[in-house]
Amino acid sequence: MADSNSRQGRSANSEPVSSDMIPHAPTNLLRLSGYTIGTVRETAHDYHIPMETQTPSANCPACQSIQCVGYGRSELLVHDLPMHGKRVGLYIEARRFKCRDCGKTFMETLPEVDSKRRMTDRLARWIGPRSLFHTFTSVAEEIGITEGTVRNIAHDYMDALEQTYHFETPEWMGIDEIHLLRRPRAVITNLRDNTVIDLLPNRDKRHILRYLAALEHKDRIRTVAMDMWRPYRDAVLEVLPDASVVVDKFHVLRMANQAMDELRRSLSRNRDADRLRKKAAGVKKDAYLFRKREKDLDDSERLILDGWLRNIPELAEAWRLKEGFYAIYDATTKEDARQRYRTWAASVPPECQSAFQPILTAWENWEPYILAYFDHQVTNAFTESLNNLIRVTNRMGRGYSFEVLRARILFTRGTHKKQMQRPKFQRKSTRTTAFYHMEMGLPLEFDQSQGEINYGVDLQLLTEVLGSSKISSIHKSPDELDDPDFR
Repeated sequence: MADSNSRQGRSANSEPVSSDMIPHAPTNLLRLSGYTIGTVRETAHDYHIPMETQTPSANCPACQSIQCVGYGRSELLVHDLPMHGKRVGLYIEARRFKCRDCGKTFMETLPEVDSKRRMTDRLARWIGPRSLFHTFTSVAEEIGITEGTVRNIAHDYMDALEQTYHFETPEWMGIDEIHLLRRPRAVITNLRDNTVIDLLPNRDKRHILRYLAALEHKDRIRTVAMDMWRPYRDAVLEVLPDASVVVDKFHVLRMANQAMDELRRSLSRNRDADRLRKKAAGVKKDAYLFRKREKDLDDSERLILDGWLRNIPELAEAWRLKEGFYAIYDATTKEDARQRYRTWAASVPPECQSAFQPILTAWENWEPYILAYFDHQVTNAFTESLNNLIRVTNRMGRGYSFEVLRARILFTRGTHKKQMQRPKFQRKSTRTTAFYHMEMGLPLEFDQSQGEINYGVDLQLLTEVLGSSKISSIHKSPDELDDPDFR
């Protein structure tokens, strides 16, 4: 044959054979025990391997009788791990039997074959981790099965991961959201240890209630930081009545910058004052200076900003209000902060009222929870960095479902912050074996039991793993890592 992909082979006695046949197939070619392998046929993309069991099981699954007779054969196509970059199909001559005692027919049990799917056990184990880092379609094409089968195995694998990991209920909880896959999703974090402990498919009250109600040791939660989203607050107050709700400081301060930007944009749209509109439009390139705190400006930045403020009095007033609002959080007590806000709110001039109205309304509706920051000093700042990483991970996925993305974030091996906990002291009788060993000078028998506390996904560890070459193997179990079939 002239095909470039074909190879000329020779048998043991040097006689020429067909280019797509491998006449001598050792029984351990696939490392599947209990099978006899026939002549392997190789094509450009696939291996086709006939097999049959060496000792077929003939026990009736219904009545456990061994009085069974052969009842025909059926060739089953079973998929296996890719080999040499090619898909592998196993053609197993499966025997059927009939039970003489109960009269039922059954197929023999095939060793190392998934009982629910026409594939080997090891292939099913391989698909799960791989589906978290490749699209279902690409995995299906690589093996030669349907995308739906890969999806079902992936979901079974993610369900198993869900049962494997248990994250410690935090004392300081953060609830934030991220817009992901065209929908806002709730992000649950441990603010004391800076870890993520869950991603929820939605941010509505129903999902938050369900999550909080299912938590173990809910009474451990003392503080919950959130933005000004009413369903978060209502769910927390309903399920965790003893926890303190704290509106995140940075979500509040962000409103001041948004108000100042809104006023700047309104000036640039002012058609009745063309000169002022052109000036305000020119500010856009230096807009970042207006968002910085005055104390953080260097000399050159302060010079540029002063020039704009002198030329556009309306913008100077908005900038003054922004700085005054930030100064509220420089207060040392809740009462000091409340008084600073009242003084600030009274200073908002009519021409800035429209732009700064969202802040005035939000403070009126959320004042107790905004001021709670001065009692607890808890913020959601960590969550912003986490959300950026989630967005990057989503872009890397090219079409991941939310469930797959969630599993990648929460269950990536080697990214959890853990701590070993010594067992509690337990009173022992002086007549126990341990005290006898001490008296006799013998080695003590130590209690090896230790509890492991998992605080959730560490952001730094997750960043390191997702950016390293280990990304393709981090979900493999220790047994799989030692097995050459999984390398």
